[in-house]
Amino acid sequence: MSPPPDTPIHGDPGLQPERTDMAWGRTTLSLTVAAAIFLRWMPDHGWFTATLVAAAIVTALAINLTRKRRFHRAINGIKGEAITADVASTAAVAASVIILAALGICTVLLIPLEQ
Repeated sequence: MSPPPDTPIHGDPGLQPERTDMAWGRTTLSLTVAAAIFLRWMPDHGWFTATLVAAAIVTALAINLTRKRRFHRAINGIKGEAITADVASTAAVAASVIILAALGICTVLLIPLEQ
């Protein structure tokens, strides 16, 4: 399978930028699944779960919209032999997941079930 014609070429035989891009894609998929699970809670826990759904979807969209930028940044880093970790993106996703998990736990423990 050949890459799309607009894909920049790099000299990494291990395809690190491609593997990293696929990892971000899996993260996006995971957040979308989490949003679907939060959506399923809505009849039982009320409107607050809509906040969780929105937060998970916004995070997934933000990751997906910045994937191409990170991919090109990695390729340029490999070409220039000077690449640094994308700490800000990773920290932002980690913070989002921690906040979503905390809000999910609070929803289950503190918001009574609707009859």
